[in-house]
Amino acid sequence: MTARVIVERRLEAIGLGDRIDDFEQRIVQRTGIGFAARNVREWAGHVSVPTYLYQVRDDVLTHPSDVQAMFDNIPVWEKTLHWIEGTTARWDGYLEFQRRPEPMLDWFTKYMV
Repeated sequence: MTARVIVERRLEAIGLGDRIDDFEQRIVQRTGIGFAARNVREWAGHVSVPTYLYQVRDDVLTHPSDVQAMFDNIPVWEKTLHWIEGTTARWDGYLEFQRRPEPMLDWFTKYMV
């Protein structure tokens, strides 16, 4: 997940969506690293192995476009993006493997055996 998007969503949820720049300044003061240096969409461009991403499409902490951009930036052909539908609960993403393991097990069989 892109740190900036998650922080923006959390700040919006508490009515402070316009304070993202102030928050980033505090992060830089504490860590020396701003959001631009934490850009996982950019990092995805360095992936060189088969990749399986899954995400709650309507997760309240991100935007589907952020996850899609990360996926699109992965330069390998052997990649899958599995959307978890019908929920906004991030926790449902963590439970996806327990609830519906077949897509992931099929992927593991194809690329890890």
